[in-house]
Amino acid sequence: MSVVILGGNECMERRYKELCQSYKCSAKVFTKPAGGLKNKLGSPDLMIFFTSTMSHKLVQSALSELKGTPTRIERCHTSSLSALRSILEKHAV
Repeated sequence: MSVVILGGNECMERRYKELCQSYKCSAKVFTKPAGGLKNKLGSPDLMIFFTSTMSHKLVQSALSELKGTPTRIERCHTSSLSALRSILEKHAV
């Protein structure tokens, strides 16, 4: 299962990837808004938005890129590992 995480804390990026690997998921993490998001996203199975640490504009641009794809979208206000764990338990198990 492929997972893309938008938002979150830079210092937690490695931990997000390790937690996803423990659920047998490959993860891409984008903590900062980056240009050319369309080319970097690909077609993930699950997209996670940590909305407290990202701009509204970034959320809207990512949603527009995913329109018409079968990607599942999860929004979470906190960017903690426990929040990510509960999302992965719901979708990856």
